Amino acid sequence: MIFEHEIPKGSKLYFGESAKLKRDIEYRVSSMLDELGFQEIVTPFFSYHQKDSITDTTTLVRVNDEDNCEVSLRADSTVDVVRIVTKRIARSVEGKKWFYIQPILNYPTQEQYQVGAEIIDGDFGDITNISMSMFKKFDISPILQIANIKIPQILHDDYGVSYDIIKSMNMEEILELNINWLIDLAKIHRVDDLKGIKGIPSNIKDELNKMFEVANKINYNNIVISPLYYAKMRYYDSLTFRVFDGSELLASGGAYNVDDTKAVGFTLYIDECISNIMNKGN
Repeated sequence: MIFEHEIPKGSKLYFGESAKLKRDIEYRVSSMLDELGFQEIVTPFFSYHQKDSITDTTTLVRVNDEDNCEVSLRADSTVDVVRIVTKRIARSVEGKKWFYIQPILNYPTQEQYQVGAEIIDGDFGDITNISMSMFKKFDISPILQIANIKIPQILHDDYGVSYDIIKSMNMEEILELNINWLIDLAKIHRVDDLKGIKGIPSNIKDELNKMFEVANKINYNNIVISPLYYAKMRYYDSLTFRVFDGSELLASGGAYNVDDTKAVGFTLYIDECISNIMNKGN
């Protein structure tokens, strides 16, 4: 039996203090991005191209348009933002820095509110610094995790390491591969661990050097390095980051490629930030 006041599992309800906090987060972050020269964009709830973003397409909520073509509810904003900016409105609006405040929807009834920002031809260090500066406004001091998706790709393509092993980060299975330098790679956690690395293949070492260089450009101290982390979104092709406080994922982002358009971006997860702030009584 479904009661009149019931809401579907995974959907969001904000009222009173939480609704006020949600509005405050959105206002303060959007004001900061506006001052940094970002323009706002609101993309449609419906999209023909969500399958280009999501690795697990079973999470898409699907419907059909009037011509019976498959349409998905927005489960990710990045690809649609880049394609709309570069292919639909480029002639009428100039700008490479865009932000949005809107929810994504996943099967069956999962909502997630987000603030996101994208910079066409942008710099990974810049977008990461912008992301971390937001948390200072809310008195949150999270962990910044830096990764590089090219390393798992090289391990898979050149050395035959299964993506399943990489994604699970199962140390027992990694040890069973009996690749000494891979064990050393798995032990890297701090920025200083990237100094003077020996015995690691040059193509992987090049990618580790990129992580070291960018880590030293980011104005933040609480950084962890995760060379084996494999980002789930299809469009990431280089450096990525995630932001944690305890077990809560508060933000993520990285460098990516959409239809040969290079860009960087981040997503701030509003729901998790609200929970974090309210739990701490800030």
